[in-house]
This record gives sequence, C-alpha cells and structure tokens, in this order.
Amino acid sequence: MTRWHHGRVTTLPRGRPLSRRDLETMPEDGHRYELIDGSLVVSPAPTWRHQRVVGRLWRLLDDACPEGFEAFVAPLDVVLADDTVVLPDVLVARRSDLGDRDLPAPPLLAVEVRSPSTARVDRWLKWSTYEAAGVSSYWIVDPDEPSLTAWDLVHGRYVQTGLVRGAEEFAAQRPLPVRVIPSHLVAD
Repeated sequence: MTRWHHGRVTTLPRGRPLSRRDLETMPEDGHRYELIDGSLVVSPAPTWRHQRVVGRLWRLLDDACPEGFEAFVAPLDVVLADDTVVLPDVLVARRSDLGDRDLPAPPLLAVEVRSPSTARVDRWLKWSTYEAAGVSSYWIVDPDEPSLTAWDLVHGRYVQTGLVRGAEEFAAQRPLPVRVIPSHLVAD
C-alpha cells in the first residue's frame, strides 16, 4: 500500500505483518491509524457529535477516578504488543502503567464511541483484541441510539455487565464507580 502525503510517499511493507515502527511512519492527515495483529486499521476523523460524547464521557470518568487512576481521550497509543497499537476513544489507566509517550499496558477501561465507519471493528475486532490483551472493562457507546453496552473480564473472558438505552442509568463498579446515562452524553 502506498500513501501520498504532502508530496511525500509512505510505502507500507508487503508480505509481513506491520509493527509499531511502521505505524510511526503514517502521515498526520486527520485519519486514525491503528494496528491489530499486524494489520492496519484506518478510520476517518470523528464527527463533532462523536467528539461531544467522548468529551462528556471523559469528564464523567475523570471526575470519578480515584487516586492513582487517570482518564484520557484519543489519540493516546495503547501498546498491547509490537503488532497491536490501538487508540480507544476514552480510556482509564493506572498512572503507574504510563510510559513516556504512551500506555504500554492494557488500560483498566477502554471505551469506543460507535460510528458507522467503525461499528464492526469496535464490536468484533477490538472486542476480541481487548479481551485477549486483558483489558478489564470494555464499553461501546452508540450516540445514534443512544446506548451503552459494557463488558467486564471474568476468568479471561468478557461477560456483558450492562446494556442501557436512552435515559436508563448504567452504574459501573469496575474499574471505578461511575454512573452514565447515554442520553445525557448526546443531549444539546
């Protein structure tokens, strides 16, 4: 695959899985570049509605973080392996797990805000990647419905622990106690 960027050509290697080093050569063009098991996943820049949900959810999580935890929004590289670097929309991590530039460990919570271009990746590919990497909690927020679906890792497998829609309240306990109402994340 060859990509043009401001007169420069970025060529991806053929015949081998990509690595974190390859990901570092991607252009800064507004797209989100992630690696999952050596395969490149490219997503367009998010919409303002998507970003509204991300911001409001970050605020809730950041306010609820106990000492030693911190909430972040994308882009922040989460390095799960040399061939797997993801950018959850929102995440919660232990401060002690942070590296100089990234999070070189599974976050305590990864949240993806669903959009038409990422729905299948979020529900299937990232779900299984986060489960295998040991991410203790994973949420998908759908701003169109609005809804929140939550899974927690139990004995190495994700178990659904919440599904709320509209004005229903999700009272999370893991990885931190917080209450989320999906319709409040999207309201004008």
